[in-house]
Amino acid sequence: MREYELNFIIQPEISEEGSKAILDRLDAILTESEAVRLLCDDLGKRKLAYEVRKFQKGHYYILSFLDPGQVVPALERALRLEESVLRFLSVKVADRVTDIEGRVAEAKEKEVELQRRAAERAAREAEEVKARAESEAAAERAAAEAAMAADAQESEAAEEPVEAAAEPSDDEAAEGPVVEEAESGEEEGEK
Repeated sequence: MREYELNFIIQPEISEEGSKAILDRLDAILTESEAVRLLCDDLGKRKLAYEVRKFQKGHYYILSFLDPGQVVPALERALRLEESVLRFLSVKVADRVTDIEGRVAEAKEKEVELQRRAAERAAREAEEVKARAESEAAAERAAAEAAMAADAQESEAAEEPVEAAAEPSDDEAAEGPVVEEAESGEEEGEK
């Protein structure tokens, strides 16, 4: 038996159900040909190195399996016919695998680890979304409070009477202009 990896990229806007349908179709092909499926690693959405069919991103998967080699053309044909698959590549990882049970057990351990990481990533993303929502709500509250304060200042300014400073009152006119007297000693000393 040989070990193969099938790397493929799906369009980023395909739903989880659409991706699952493609993976189920590939698993069915593996089952029909009596190949041993090891694991399917969902690498998530990533930026492509170059634009493919006007897509900047793609959803990456790696499917590992054991087979003498007859199933590879059937898998590639299924991916070639699927419109939502952007690119695929089949790679022979090991030419001769003798300990099949050991390799299957190792793949199961890795799949458990991948599921744990996916759960951690999902929890971290949920926390980030929650934190982002809280910060946006706080920013909206601060903007609303600032708008309310500005409205309050405008209403206070409109309620205050405008003082007429153009005409001096009678008391100010009787006193005459105020002239400041500078101390002559300081000015002469400076010269």
